[in-house]
Amino acid sequence: MPTSLNRVTWAAVATGLVVIGISAFTLPYGTTHKAFIGMVGASIIAALTLALWVAAQHFPSRPLLRRMLPLALAASAVTCGLVAGSPGLGTYVVLAAMATSAAAYDFGLVTACIVTATGIIAVDIVGLVCRVGAWGLLGGLLGVPLLMILGLLFGRLLLGYHVQAEQSALLLANAEKLRTEQSRVAAVDERNRIAREIHDVLAHSLGSLAVQIQAARAVLTDQGDVQRAVDLLTRAQRSAAEGLVDTRRALQALRSDTPPLADVLDELGAEYRHQYHTPVTVEVTGQPRPLTPDASVALTRAAQESLVNAAKHAPYQPVVVRLDFTDGPTKLTILNRLTNGRSVQPRLETANGGYGLAGMRERLRLIGGSLEAHATDGKWVVAAQVPQ
Repeated sequence: MPTSLNRVTWAAVATGLVVIGISAFTLPYGTTHKAFIGMVGASIIAALTLALWVAAQHFPSRPLLRRMLPLALAASAVTCGLVAGSPGLGTYVVLAAMATSAAAYDFGLVTACIVTATGIIAVDIVGLVCRVGAWGLLGGLLGVPLLMILGLLFGRLLLGYHVQAEQSALLLANAEKLRTEQSRVAAVDERNRIAREIHDVLAHSLGSLAVQIQAARAVLTDQGDVQRAVDLLTRAQRSAAEGLVDTRRALQALRSDTPPLADVLDELGAEYRHQYHTPVTVEVTGQPRPLTPDASVALTRAAQESLVNAAKHAPYQPVVVRLDFTDGPTKLTILNRLTNGRSVQPRLETANGGYGLAGMRERLRLIGGSLEAHATDGKWVVAAQVPQ
């Protein structure tokens, strides 16, 4: 059972002591010796029961105290219930009701009913045998038992409130843990997304730059061809500049205010035309709709890789970029003619570890998309799509 709250414990103790004190100092005139002895005995039993109840709450590691408590509560209910029938001592019914309430709060329903039934039976038997009491037959035989039952109900109500409060606190704690975990997972996902994006961009540009610089060094040291080395270094410089542009574009794509994908593709096509002197056509069908940053970046990277492959394997051949926003997934298709109609398939994996089409395929798969690359009718086709 739940441990009693400190404020509940001390409120019960204070109430019990106030009732005992009021009864002790306001004895009515003509109180019999027998009633006085009963009042003193009931007060002592009630005080000891209160002390035992407090000790059981604050020393849960001692089970003997808790095992003794139901017996003490039953004794308190009986003695205080009997004294409550004496003239001028009706306030003791509060202590009897407190005993049944404490039993209902700290123990199961069966134990609480036994304690309450013990007090009611004792009061009714003594009332029927003696037929005395300030309340007479109605007060002594019905009033005191009724208040004991009300004490039982109040204890169960207080217990339900306490359990509900604990469950609510537990739910709030679990919800807070869940929010913390969700924030942590979101932060990890965001870090992984940024790391993947930076890796793809830098691996591509730095890998190309390293190869060109190595070639220039070999030309100078092995052949002494300065002009060719200058050409290679010029290409390396252009690759570095392109890598810087790609990095800036990647950082821009990671922001929430990314430009529309159609505009990005137009920009890529213009750069390709300017750099490789090759016609590029960008076609958009359907009603444009906003895409998630991950989807937009994935399609942008697929378009970039496809244009690079087209420049390598089919130079000076026209390229068509189609973006389809019609019903269903958003589709991106890049087509370029193969040189002399030959089916030259670009490698799906690159030496730099993931910037090729295989890396793009994996990126799209992570967001529920797909990527296919194949040759058909003298054209090399790259088709990527992301969920709507």
